Amino acid sequence: MKRPPKYVQSFVDRFEKSRHYFRKPGFKKVALPGMPWSPEFMAAYEAALNGARLEVGTAKTKAGTVSALLIAFYASTEFQGWSPETQRTRRNILERFRAAHGDKTVANLQHRHISDMVAAKAATPSAARNFKKTLQSLMKFAVAKGLRTDNPVTGVAVPKIKGDGFQTWTEDHIATFEARHEIGSRARLAFSLLLYTAQRRGDVIRMGRQHIRDGLIAVRQNKTGTALQIPIHPELRHILDSTASEHLTFLVTSFGKPFVAAGFGNLFREWCEEAELPRGLSAHGLRKAACRRLAEAGCSANEIMAVSGHKSLGEAEKYVRAADQVKLARSAMASIGKFQSAKT
Repeated sequence: MKRPPKYVQSFVDRFEKSRHYFRKPGFKKVALPGMPWSPEFMAAYEAALNGARLEVGTAKTKAGTVSALLIAFYASTEFQGWSPETQRTRRNILERFRAAHGDKTVANLQHRHISDMVAAKAATPSAARNFKKTLQSLMKFAVAKGLRTDNPVTGVAVPKIKGDGFQTWTEDHIATFEARHEIGSRARLAFSLLLYTAQRRGDVIRMGRQHIRDGLIAVRQNKTGTALQIPIHPELRHILDSTASEHLTFLVTSFGKPFVAAGFGNLFREWCEEAELPRGLSAHGLRKAACRRLAEAGCSANEIMAVSGHKSLGEAEKYVRAADQVKLARSAMASIGKFQSAKT
C-alpha cells in the first residue's frame, strides 16, 4: 500500500478507525476525509496544502502597518473565498510586497507610490497587471476596515499586453508533437488530455479514471470552481485505452506521485523541446488550440464555453470572430476568382 502524501499523519484511534491529518509547520492542522489518495482525500489535502499560513508573531505586529493589514486580509471572507490556486498566486505577490513595505503605515501609501511600483514591472505587463489587481483588493479591504478613506490603486495605469498572451498551437505544431511522442507515452497522454478537454494544466493533472462515466469526464475547475461534464473525444478515448494507468490520476511523476502544476509545466516544456517546437508553446496554448478548433468547426461561443469553462462570453467570442474572419476572407477571395474567370 502506498504511503500517505507528505505532511500527512495517520493513526488508528481507540475505536479502530483510521484517522488522517494534514500537519505542516506553519499551517493549520486539518482532518482529511476518506483514505489516502482517494479523490475526496486528495481534494481536502490540496486545499490544506494551499491554505493560509499561520501568522507568527501577530501580537508583535504594529497596528496600521501593511504587515498587520495582510494578516487580517488573509483571514477575510474575500481571500478565503478565492480558489486555492488564486490564493497561492495572490499570496506570493503580497508576501513580496510585505517584504519591501511591511513595516510602513497603510494610511501613508499614496497613488504615486503604487504607480511607481507598477511602472517598475512594465517589462512584464502580465506581472504588472496581476500586481495591481492584487493590491486593488488589499486596499479595498483597508478602506472597509477604516484604515483608509480611499483606494490608492484606483486609476493606476498598467502597461498594455502586446499580442494575445499565450501562443496558440497551430495544426503544424500539433502534428509535430504527435510525430515525436508516440501513443502510449506519458507525453502523448498529457498532450491529448490538454487538447481534447480544453482544460488548464492544474485541472488536467487531477483527472483520473474515476472521473469518467457514461462517456463524459467530470471536471471541477480549480481556478473558478466551475463544474463541467465533457464528452470524451474518440481520439482521447483511444489514447486512454492505449496507455497503462494504475494510479488515481492519469498523469503521475516518475516516482508515481501526482503532479503539482508548476512541475508539470516544466516537464511539458521539456517534451516540447524534445519535439523541436518553437519556444513559447505551452500547455495553456493547447487550451487555446482546443477553443480554436471548436470555433473552426462552427461552434458558438456558448458551445465553446460549455467545454472550456470560460466565465466570460467575450473570451469565447474571440475564437468565433477569428474563425468567421478566416471563413469570410476565403469566401471573398473565392468570389474574386470566380468574377475574374467570368470576365475572361
